[in-house]
Formats: sequence, C-alpha cells, structure tokens
Amino acid sequence: MLVLDGKIAAAAVKASLQAQTAALAASGKRAPHLAAILVGNNGASETYVASKVKNCEETGFISSLIRLDEKVSEEILLETIQKLNNDNTVDGILVQLPLPKHISDQKVIEAIDPKKDVDGFHPVNVGKLVQGLETFIPATPYGIMLLLEHFNIDTKGKHAVVVGRSNIVGRPMSILLSSNVNKGNCTVTICHSHTPNIESFCKDADILVAALGKPGFITANMVKPGAVIIDVGITRVADATTKSGFRIKGDVAYNEVAAVASAITPVPGGVGLMTIAGLLKNTMQAYLQHA
Repeated sequence: MLVLDGKIAAAAVKASLQAQTAALAASGKRAPHLAAILVGNNGASETYVASKVKNCEETGFISSLIRLDEKVSEEILLETIQKLNNDNTVDGILVQLPLPKHISDQKVIEAIDPKKDVDGFHPVNVGKLVQGLETFIPATPYGIMLLLEHFNIDTKGKHAVVVGRSNIVGRPMSILLSSNVNKGNCTVTICHSHTPNIESFCKDADILVAALGKPGFITANMVKPGAVIIDVGITRVADATTKSGFRIKGDVAYNEVAAVASAITPVPGGVGLMTIAGLLKNTMQAYLQHA
C-alpha cells in the first residue's frame, strides 16, 4: 500500500517554485506577491492563513496579511479588496473563508479581480475551467492533481467517484478528473447527501475522492480492493488527551481503509499540504501573467 504523502509531493512543488523565484531575483525582478485577508480570529482560519504565509516565505514569495475585525462591514472588506486589485505589486489575492454571516461570500469572491483570483473561485475562472481553458484551478483540486502526478497514479479510463459537490472541491474535482488532461480522462460519478445506496457507488470506484466533511464516513466495506483513496476531509474533533484539545480527522477511516486500498492520503499530511502547493502554483502563474 502506497501512502500518498503530501509532504513529499508539496516539497517537490515548492523546490521547483523556489528555483523559479531565485531565477527571477538573479535577473533583478521582484518575487511573486500573495496578499491574504483574514476576517476575525477563527482558530482554524488563523492556522490555515499562518501556514500559507509561512509557505510563501519558504518559497521566496512576498506575502501580506491583512487582518480585519470580525465586525467589519461588507463595504469596508470590498473596499480593501479593490485596493489590492489596483495594487500593481500584488499578484494574487485570497480572502480566507468562512466569513462572518453578515458578509456575502459570493459578493467577496466576485469582487476579486479574476486575474488575481489565486483561489480559483471567481465565476470567470470557474467558467474557463469548465470550458477547458487555461485558468486558475481551485487550490485543493489542483493540489490533488499535482499529487496524482507526483506519484504517477494511473487515471486514464478509471472510474472515479467524488463524494461531495461543493464549488470549492467536489465539482471542480469532477471536471478535472474527467478532462482530457494529464491525470484526467476518468469516467466520473458525483455522490452527495441525496445519493441513494452511496456505498455501492463508492465500492465501484477505482479512484475515490472523499470531500464531504464527515469524519470517518468512508469505511473499508465501502472500498474496492486496490482502489486509490483521496481524503479531502479536515475536521477538528475534540480530544482531551492532546495539548490543543482536538485532533484532525479525515473523511476516511484511515487504518481500516488502508488495509484494502492500493494508495491513500493521510490526514493530516496529505491533501491539506497539496492545497497550499496549488495556491503557490497559482500565485506564480498570476505573477507570470502580470509581469
């Protein structure tokens, strides 16, 4: 059984980007610049943004973190985004989700210049993805494709089942796996909360992507022997035995499924790290298009 280690694959992506950044510096050019906006002090969001900033620094990118109070008005947030849109030294913009309930996620997503939308959520970039045009791919699905590429997982002609239909992971993942691209060309089935007999669909998958946010949902009896398992779930579960008071669990019951699968991503240490790798790749792409 092969562990699809995100640390290994992400390190390879970052090494390539470090070399590109060093070459830019050697030619007298500035580094790519990612600006992140964090609204409030949600613990998980704080962790995610800190990791993104750290990875930017390790790759040689410039990073800016803009903190806004949880009670900030939607108008002020939109004005902040517009300033970054107009700043020629900023290549990529991300607004960490989720946002407070009084702010519209969709308005915020659509306010970001599509040319700086390194999260790949803007409708313009989603439309390009659907049409197979060059665009910014949502970071988590992009990271998964990079992971499959790094470990040379065979996907052509395989049956891929994606459990979850979110705009952030499930839907773009299904498009990428079915596209005529490297590590695509799958026949794809999407399952969701209204899918009857979901176990039978999962059991038929050569490649199973779990992205529904329910810890331990995928069990060994739902997995075809030899299947490739991609666990996107990252849920904080209370655990008094840990220093933090919680532990991270994926959507897959790892130990029992690992005994059946041919390859599986760990949680943590799998898709989460590749999401950041995808974000960094998008930021470099934005820089090169912007330069």
